[in-house]
Amino acid sequence: MTNKNKRIAFISDHASPLACIGTVDTGGQNVYVAQLAEHLAAKGYLVDVYTRRDDASMDEIVSWQQGIRVIHVKAGPECNVAKEQMLQYMQEFRDYMTRFIIRNHLHYELIHANFFMSGLVAAGIKKELDIPFVITFHALGSVRRIHQADKDRFPKERIEIEEMIVHEANHIIAECPQDRDDLIAHYRAHPRQISIVPCGFSSSEFYPVEKKVARGLLGLPADCHILLQLGRMVERKGIDNVIKSMAYLQSVGGKDFRLVIVGGDSENMAGSACTEYKRLHTLARRLKITDRILFAGRKNREKLKFYYNAADLFITTPWYEPFGITPLEAMACGTPVIGANVGGIKFSVKDGVSGALVPPRQPKKLAGKITEIISDQDKLNNMRRNAIDHVNTWFTWAKVAEQIDELYRYVVSGERKHSSTLINIGRDSRAA
Repeated sequence: MTNKNKRIAFISDHASPLACIGTVDTGGQNVYVAQLAEHLAAKGYLVDVYTRRDDASMDEIVSWQQGIRVIHVKAGPECNVAKEQMLQYMQEFRDYMTRFIIRNHLHYELIHANFFMSGLVAAGIKKELDIPFVITFHALGSVRRIHQADKDRFPKERIEIEEMIVHEANHIIAECPQDRDDLIAHYRAHPRQISIVPCGFSSSEFYPVEKKVARGLLGLPADCHILLQLGRMVERKGIDNVIKSMAYLQSVGGKDFRLVIVGGDSENMAGSACTEYKRLHTLARRLKITDRILFAGRKNREKLKFYYNAADLFITTPWYEPFGITPLEAMACGTPVIGANVGGIKFSVKDGVSGALVPPRQPKKLAGKITEIISDQDKLNNMRRNAIDHVNTWFTWAKVAEQIDELYRYVVSGERKHSSTLINIGRDSRAA
């Protein structure tokens, strides 16, 4: 299999590469699909990304970038639908995509499904058109059920569907060792069916900028310690844990702490109807620390590097995290990460080297770790340098695309040049 003019299809049911990032249903998967498609296209692939049409004004086919098209699939109402309510439209999605492929005489070498609903579609197309597929689950229903219990609003049949996909997929991409372990433990996936290939960051988007400059551009104070929380504003992300930690923090070196929270459903969160924002704002008011917290709202990707660079530390303490791209972006900007010791974060953040790991839902311990690092300027500076080196060595999208390219070759033709970069990347990167 050679790359030149090899046509592949991505399925990303709810996560379009064209979407604005940071709302409840947009985040890491959107970035993953967009960046991987872009970097594979640069390697000579022709990529069609199939995603659900949620706006009647959308064109069916959007020529997005050189070698990449986005195909808007009519499946259900042409309006926003929460991903938890989308399963009922996947048969329509599959039928539409099948007709599109046949009508346009498309010959895909392979389908790369993203998320379990996309996997359901891919399995149906494999049965009808004999196109092999690989899948990145991005999250697993069984793990979500453990952490969210009755708050999990996905249909109960999700886990059964995931079990079927594990059986039908030609190969499974785990984003970190924990993801691989969960697939084996909860879904009886065969270890040889799984390759660990992480997410990445874009080195053209995220890089160091002088802190003073970044703060000046954002209008943030220069005379305080700034902590940054950035990502989707949903309960499992543990933003409340970061807010609670602020109540334990005292000034260090004569400087107070400020927490900047980026994310939400609008740029001005003051009038937002987001229930999680209201809960978090109420918590801050109850703790009497609203003057130390800035809810900055949703920001476009062009601005994110300035927020990462303006911060002294990036904080992310979700209950669980299948991978987590934001820690990579923070480290790429030279900002150390204090993250929850869970999932992909404990894989990407080197404890004591590029940041620190803490247990989730323990704000006092989080505050202690923040104080420890901020109080030691030499340690902080070392972590900044290490963070940049670490992610540029292991987690660029270019490196990810190389590994995915190799995996595709293996699935389509059995060709594998450097098998150790797939199965063993997790072990190697932790030793780096």
